[in-house]
Amino acid sequence: MSVIAEIIDTLEYKVEKLFEKSKSLEKNNQVLRLELAKATQTIQKQSEEMEALKKQYETLKIANSLLGSDNNKRETKLKINSLIREIDYCIAQLSD
Repeated sequence: MSVIAEIIDTLEYKVEKLFEKSKSLEKNNQVLRLELAKATQTIQKQSEEMEALKKQYETLKIANSLLGSDNNKRETKLKINSLIREIDYCIAQLSD
């Protein structure tokens, strides 16, 4: 009987250790999920900032070209032509 008792004690000890390990891993998992959520938010913010800066850069390039800079003249002309086409389309829509 004592052999069976020792086996049961050993099993209980191992099961207890497994539960402790499981709880530890669950806590670690939760911490990692929080870190992942924070990192995801940071990436989202940086992506939004990057898009805003790209738009600002494009606007500054066009403004620089309009002020007489030789750089990006072609892009500025294309943008102006696009805006003129949009205005013409709006006028045509209003005329109908």
